[in-house]
Amino acid sequence: MKKLTSALIVIFCITLVSCVAPDVDHYQGSSPEFNFKQFFNGRLKAYGVVQDYSGELTRKMVVDMNASWDGNQGVIEENFVYDDGETQRRVWKITLNDDNSLTGTASDVIGIAKGSSNGSVFHWQYTLELPYQNDTIEVNLDDWMYLVTQSRLINRTAIDKFGIEVGEVTLVIEKVE
Repeated sequence: MKKLTSALIVIFCITLVSCVAPDVDHYQGSSPEFNFKQFFNGRLKAYGVVQDYSGELTRKMVVDMNASWDGNQGVIEENFVYDDGETQRRVWKITLNDDNSLTGTASDVIGIAKGSSNGSVFHWQYTLELPYQNDTIEVNLDDWMYLVTQSRLINRTAIDKFGIEVGEVTLVIEKVE
């Protein structure tokens, strides 16, 4: 019985530790320095995949983006084209705050997206209303962007429902000259 209890405690601790995500401050000093306003400015193009909870590829997409700024107020227009022909449009309204944090809204975002960056990494979280079987569902997105070069980043987004990861989106976003 003692061995079983010990084994259960070890499994619980491993599970608990694996559920803890790194904080954006962990990336302080990493380079290149991620400047959200600088990267998301002008034309961008993204290529990505969507995977379900088991890691199976469910969709591919290409996204054309256009971003502009007026002071610390930004607009990012995203036009998605999926491999099955479906299209989607999202227009983000972004505010860059004095403490270098960001907030954002869009018509399909429930509430306000909140995020911050440090070093070469940007992280934000928000609730999104997604089309699903002739209706919509609300999912939570945990969005991490890793600047690889000044013109390219990798974006990994975990999609959670009721605290359980149900999918993942991976994008490569590039500035278009």
